[in-house]
Amino acid sequence: MHRPGYKGRKFGRENDQRQALIRGLICALIQHQEIETTLEKAKEMRRFAEKIITRARKGGLFSRRLVIARLGNLEVAELLIDQIAPQIKRDSGYLRITRTKLRRGDSAQMARIGFVDEFKFEAVKPVEKPVKVDKQPVSVKKAPVEAEIVAKKETK
Repeated sequence: MHRPGYKGRKFGRENDQRQALIRGLICALIQHQEIETTLEKAKEMRRFAEKIITRARKGGLFSRRLVIARLGNLEVAELLIDQIAPQIKRDSGYLRITRTKLRRGDSAQMARIGFVDEFKFEAVKPVEKPVKVDKQPVSVKKAPVEAEIVAKKETK
């Protein structure tokens, strides 16, 4: 049962886990333009995604910082702000949810959520970190033996 005054779905998760789930779904949606998830998750995600997209369309430093903070992923936020948001021509209703099939395991209603308009952009590519190569061999120090430690203490 919902606590009075609580808006939104719980998904059987704690608050921080629920927020991370929504953020992850929104980031995946921005990267791939369309994802498939359960109907309830898609409906809940749309509430937050539409607000983030509207904020990205406004432009400006403050809006940019808010979008980055909400998404928690700098590359995806830059993709949204720099490439997708300038191509959006509508004032609201950026996303479309279409029901697909029932999931085989638990018969949950699946849905596909995606942008109403098609966008041309380059997808985010994961940044490969250069591998450090040590040219000098590493010297290995041996741990002193207990007998040596005792002998040093006795001589002092």
